[in-house]
Amino acid sequence: MKKQVKGRRSLIASFVASALASAAAAPSVTWAQEAGATLQGRADANAEVTAKNVDTGLTRKTKTDSGGSYTIVGLPAGTYQVDAGPGTEQTVTLSVASTEVLDLGKLQTVTVSGTRLVETKTSEIGQIVSLHEIETVPQLTRNFLEFADTVPGIVFDVDSKGKPTIRGGAQNDDSVNVYIDGVGQKGYVRSGLSGQTDNTQGNPFPQLAIGEYKVITSNYKAEYDQISSAAITAETKSGTNHFEGEVFGLYTNDHFRAETPGELATTPNIKTPSKDKEFGVDFGGPIIKDVMHFFVTYEGKRYDTPVTVTTGATPAPIAAQLPAAALAQLGPAQLNFTENLYFGKLDWEPTADDRFVLSAQVRREDGLGNIGANQALSSSLETLNTDNRFDLRWERSSDRWFNVLMATWEDAFFRPNATNTNVNGADYTYQPGDQLILITNGIDPRAVQNKGQKGPALEEQLTFSHLKWWTGDHTVKMGIKHKWVKLTAQDGSGTNNPVFYYDVSPTGYATIPYKAVFAAVTPGQSPEVTSSDRQLGVFAQDDWSANEKLTLNLGVRWDIEWNPSYLNFVTPQFFVNMLNAPDPNCAAGKPYAAACAPGQTYGQSLAKGGVSPNDYVSNGHNRSAYAGEFQPRLGFSYDLAADQRHVIFGGIGRAYDRDLYDYLQLEQTKLALSEPTVLFNRPDHPCPVNPPSCVNWDPKYLNGVQNLQALLNGAAGEVDLLNNNLKVPYSDQFSLGIRNRLGDWNTSAAVARINSYDGFVFTLGNRRPDGSFWAGGGQPWGYTPTGLAGNIIIGNNGIKTRNTQLLLSADKPYTTASHWGATFAYTYTNATQNRSITEHYAFDGQWIGDYPYITSNAAAKHRFVATASYGAPWGFLVAGKLTIASPIPDNEISCYNNGTTFPTGGPCTAVAFTAPGLGYRSVDMEVTKNFNVKDISTVYLRFDVLNVFNVKNLVEYIPTAPAGGNGLLTASVYKPTGNISGSPRELRMTIGAKF
Repeated sequence: MKKQVKGRRSLIASFVASALASAAAAPSVTWAQEAGATLQGRADANAEVTAKNVDTGLTRKTKTDSGGSYTIVGLPAGTYQVDAGPGTEQTVTLSVASTEVLDLGKLQTVTVSGTRLVETKTSEIGQIVSLHEIETVPQLTRNFLEFADTVPGIVFDVDSKGKPTIRGGAQNDDSVNVYIDGVGQKGYVRSGLSGQTDNTQGNPFPQLAIGEYKVITSNYKAEYDQISSAAITAETKSGTNHFEGEVFGLYTNDHFRAETPGELATTPNIKTPSKDKEFGVDFGGPIIKDVMHFFVTYEGKRYDTPVTVTTGATPAPIAAQLPAAALAQLGPAQLNFTENLYFGKLDWEPTADDRFVLSAQVRREDGLGNIGANQALSSSLETLNTDNRFDLRWERSSDRWFNVLMATWEDAFFRPNATNTNVNGADYTYQPGDQLILITNGIDPRAVQNKGQKGPALEEQLTFSHLKWWTGDHTVKMGIKHKWVKLTAQDGSGTNNPVFYYDVSPTGYATIPYKAVFAAVTPGQSPEVTSSDRQLGVFAQDDWSANEKLTLNLGVRWDIEWNPSYLNFVTPQFFVNMLNAPDPNCAAGKPYAAACAPGQTYGQSLAKGGVSPNDYVSNGHNRSAYAGEFQPRLGFSYDLAADQRHVIFGGIGRAYDRDLYDYLQLEQTKLALSEPTVLFNRPDHPCPVNPPSCVNWDPKYLNGVQNLQALLNGAAGEVDLLNNNLKVPYSDQFSLGIRNRLGDWNTSAAVARINSYDGFVFTLGNRRPDGSFWAGGGQPWGYTPTGLAGNIIIGNNGIKTRNTQLLLSADKPYTTASHWGATFAYTYTNATQNRSITEHYAFDGQWIGDYPYITSNAAAKHRFVATASYGAPWGFLVAGKLTIASPIPDNEISCYNNGTTFPTGGPCTAVAFTAPGLGYRSVDMEVTKNFNVKDISTVYLRFDVLNVFNVKNLVEYIPTAPAGGNGLLTASVYKPTGNISGSPRELRMTIGAKF
């Protein structure tokens, strides 16, 4: 009891000190997403329960209450010897971020094999990905997240350029968050995970360092932040009391793979040279047995990946008319990629109550991208990705509470640059709608970027156990979050050569362009902006075991973010003057002059069209951080017979994500470095000569960007305006299901409904003098105020998704006794959305609200994934993976060609088609042979065969419209010679050793 009293006094002092520090710093700490496990159950009343990690010696103790219940929180995943006195000893394995039940009554059979406990009494829809699965299931990327698609509701995809993405439900990859050792890996500037951006084939973290992870697709607890779809929480490996390590090397090249569809379409069939090399090493062990351990790892990638340059959905008769120089760039090409990943970890337990963990991760990437559908090698980008993270954690435990304090630092940047900067870009398009055929030579100046995040954070998590309120037992977590991150964004280059657009028709191609896009630098403005971003969040979570059958998970969190770049922005006076000046489109002789009131300003023209300048003009004081992020998260589980065999579970909750700085920064960077468009008066694209937006062609424009910049004559380029009352994207989640233990099998069946709201979107802000948006079938491009060379783009919230899923899973964990394991996951998805998940620009409607809900292109309607592994005799292990999915719907914009319009007033609408065929199919196999070397090490040879049946998993669509019809699309089919998802049949060979 003495120790207990001392612990409580330490807790009070710690809590008071934290509160005072928080008040003084206003505030300065944040609560972590804990990756540790919670062990609870029953034993004799007032007994001491001890849990000791068999590998590291880490020991935690607690006492049961008068009713015999106990709880131990914050245990790293692993195998533990647990006892509550003589005759109660058991050896069990705990999983990451799980709450597991173990009763310790006497006369029970002692478990010596480390039986893995299964989490049953949780309201979450989630599943563990074990180390055995990570080490045995065939994979393409060595990205540890690839195994997440064995969980219903998750899609892991490797696109035609080798870029991996992970999505949950029917939302895009922006809405996922991954927590490694409790630290979120969110990208604050660009979408997705920090460092896991466009034009990369890389991995976010070395796979050798991952112990296991948990995937939660719905109804996560209140500790998870900056998320609206799936949460993935991983725990890294630690050193143990034994020196252990592994080294491996993987190799494959074009001799060990089948041809891609693009290669088969060449005459003769010639493979593009390709080569994959991956290699790595890890090593860990004791510095002081049971007290201090270390773990280090390195992994590298060297990829030469085949890709096919195609004309996308362009009709063949038009594509055939490209100039010879462009046609020569179609066909097989190669993506080069290099990656180096480093991770190190040191843990120290100086006392029975304290544990310190220091870790560091470093990522370096250099890759070629921007090649494939509609993009030639000559328009490629070289992208440098860097990511440095350092985490220091202090864990303090006592009989009734557990505290985690963490300090972190991150520095992650994304820097793409053009590989071809000394030539003019040539983009070829066809009508109607100037649809893209092929991008060649130079690139759009907007593609050259420098974006990243850097800064510290302090995080804390405090957990109380054995709280007795009303009836039952409560485990309560509470927290506060504060993070300081400097965000940097440069969205373009002012020195790139311009890009010229040429029209192509069935009769040939134009030799004179119809427009040019180029960079224009505004004097006195910086093309690079920074913002000292601050993030604050608080949460409370009560896991209430009301009785032996009913468990309630009751949580709430609140978040807020202060982004000075948005909040303190002052709309430049020159643009305010433009709004208050007479609308030049009201001048005598202009088409809409009769609709103008005397002295009508451009701002009044906008207001007629529903764009109130007061909603977008900022004076630096009329914006405030969105404070409405209250997120109740309520769940339950009901154990029908109080034996963990059949558990009904469900929940309801709300989860907020965030607005990416990639969108917010455009309000400043577009003023400094815009990409205006100049039209040339051509027969195929006539326009009234009205400098600087429309001029007659002059060959001098081909001889340097300065000749186009001179047309502006000091006029401002594009202006992006953000709504002064921006909200934050969020999702509402509902779920109900049943979890079962049937012998060695664990099964789950659940229905989840997830609707997301307030996704960020840009639309065209221009309006005609009468307020109209649509006229003659066209948008008001060019209807701008005096002195503005580009257009007005406005940013608002408004993208929505609706998703209902049926989630079925069954798994039999692998054990050495049975020699086999298997998992099955089926997902049925019925999802709609009002904008493609790949788009945040919506120029085919006046407002995002004008877009209809169409079938989502985020997930297949049906998706089935099965894995199995078998420990065969003579040191062989055989494993396989089967993936079957119906086609991902194709989201397109369909337009009338006869002057007919839709009720919104425009000639175009969003449509979705599902191509005929089976979608994605792949059977992957691996065989490993282990050789024991004098009880010192195990050498292994591994052979993976991916896509055994060489299925062409096409991803490019050709939308079709009936000949002689009204122009509306009626279907989409796969392009037979296009790019594929995943890989053709491929043999990958690995040699390694564990010691």
